[in-house]
Amino acid sequence: MNSDNKETATVYSGGEQGGKEEATQAYKAARREASDEANAAPRSNTPLRIVALGGLGEIGINCMAYEYGDDLILVDAGLMFPDADMPGVDYVIPDFSWLRERSDKLRGIILTHGHEDHIGALPFLLREFPAPIYGTALTLGILEGKLLEYKVEADLNPVKPRDTVTLGSFQVEFIRVAHSVVDGCALAIRSPEGVVIHTGDFKLDQTPVDGEVTDLATFARYGDQGVLALLSDSTNVEREGYTISERYVGEALSDLFPKCKGRIIVAAFSSNIHRVQQVADVAAASGRKVLLNGRSMIANVRIARQLGYLKISDDLLMDIRELPHIPREQVCMITTGSQGEPLSALSRIAMDDHKQIKLEKGDTVILSSRYIPGNERTISELINHLYRRGADVHHEKVSEVHVSGHASQEELKLMMNITRPRFFLPIHGEYRHLVLHRRLAMKVGIPEERCLLAINGEVVNFYNETACIEETVETGRVFVDGKGVGDVGEVVLKDRRHLSEDGMVLVILGVNQHTGEFIYGPEIVSRGFVFEDESQAYLQTAREMVREALKELSVEFLADRDEVRQIVRQTLKRFFKKSIERRPMVLPVILEM
Repeated sequence: MNSDNKETATVYSGGEQGGKEEATQAYKAARREASDEANAAPRSNTPLRIVALGGLGEIGINCMAYEYGDDLILVDAGLMFPDADMPGVDYVIPDFSWLRERSDKLRGIILTHGHEDHIGALPFLLREFPAPIYGTALTLGILEGKLLEYKVEADLNPVKPRDTVTLGSFQVEFIRVAHSVVDGCALAIRSPEGVVIHTGDFKLDQTPVDGEVTDLATFARYGDQGVLALLSDSTNVEREGYTISERYVGEALSDLFPKCKGRIIVAAFSSNIHRVQQVADVAAASGRKVLLNGRSMIANVRIARQLGYLKISDDLLMDIRELPHIPREQVCMITTGSQGEPLSALSRIAMDDHKQIKLEKGDTVILSSRYIPGNERTISELINHLYRRGADVHHEKVSEVHVSGHASQEELKLMMNITRPRFFLPIHGEYRHLVLHRRLAMKVGIPEERCLLAINGEVVNFYNETACIEETVETGRVFVDGKGVGDVGEVVLKDRRHLSEDGMVLVILGVNQHTGEFIYGPEIVSRGFVFEDESQAYLQTAREMVREALKELSVEFLADRDEVRQIVRQTLKRFFKKSIERRPMVLPVILEM
């Protein structure tokens, strides 16, 4: 790879495991030299700082901060859906503690596109940081629906591709990119230190459904002018070649629909407007009416139709009340729930628990979305239940009913060669994705010392065409459970995991509040540990163990309620471990009577 950018001193070095100390010294030396040059033009000693609050080393909760002097902008603020080891958690959002300390600097929030992993945390962020938001029409339309649901007001500013907004020291140009959601944009972020290209999620689809291809001309223009750094999507870096065009899904559906004799149910992400359009088009050509199902699906289709991004006639759509009166072979339902979410309509249909929609033998279910990492087991169970209902199931592992919205290796290489950045920083992906993307950049020809590798919280500083990671700030995850934000921490999750694995034993003791004598119990209640009706003899033995342990305590120890609880807990834990190799949570309760 060739670069016309000016050569300077050593900058970032050291590869994936180390070298940061050397980079730090070189960076500081460059700043001192620039300040000491007697004939140099006056220059601020302020670096451009980039820090990820989420999205580096993980899939989801994408949130990147750009800071220069007294000005700061955020790019995206997404959420992540909980893993299996986060029982009871609804969403995971970034920890905004670092932002809280410099909220007076926040000039605006820039959105690349409308996926949950890029906008899902905004209802929580805006309650504390009511900054103006800039995004394309559909992105803001999807966001507005979420804000109404959470009753949060916001200053929404619609933009179009190639528009530029000025926010303090920053000028941000929106650049059209193809993705699995309409109206996606990359960003050219101009600061006093130079231009940073932030790709967001993208692919180089040459035949997109809406005809809006990735704006390679604008990327090339910036490459000719000089790009300080390229921050590029790493999600699909493990895939060789090119990502298949979205139109292939339409062709696969066109082949599949005529072969289906019963109802067709297509499950997809509600934000994938291109996919919804293609399903609707194929349904119309097959003589089927379309039923929309799922709150987010209905809402996003309504918004996309109002804005002109989705062209579905009123005659094609049907109401769920019409379902019993239309022949099964004339119905196509588009729904959410492709990830096997327990409360989704598709899961309830699979469990034969939906009041209005029942699967029959001969019906077809199409899961037209990718497996989100961590959901494989849940989706597998969903597919098994669909087969139990007699349905025929098509998904990405057996049919071409889904294509990715992210660039594969050859597209990632092309983005590097077009923009010709001085520095490269992989973003959006698990740690292995970042490492592999960095290696790909070196294969293209970007020198190893200019290929940075950062994780959440590491601050990447750019100054006078040098770069260095020299500090780490506080970042993390905040769990949202119901209306509670941040009140569920690791300790609570550990307790929940403990309860889910080994159950709970409640030990109730009654104490005379005047004499301190034990006058009731111990009564043992088991939940998720053993079945009480069949384990009375075992639980009676446990009661005797507690009684014997308390008899050995002196009067002084008996007066100490915390000490009594600790003795009860230790006694039962040892007994359960030795007798049946189980470790339930033991909760002693002392009642004053």
